[in-house]
Amino acid sequence: MELISKLCDPVIVMAEGGVLYQGTFDEVKTNESVIEAYLGRGLKQKNKLNS
Repeated sequence: MELISKLCDPVIVMAEGGVLYQGTFDEVKTNESVIEAYLGRGLKQKNKLNS
């Protein structure tokens, strides 16, 4: 991920053959749609419980 943050601006996230989100690395890594598509809802719920 560190390499991507240094090389790519903007970052384009694709899912299911299309663009899911486009933005800066910081925007992409905190976007709810990207998190859900790549990490699943379980991680989001786990993070909420640990907050």
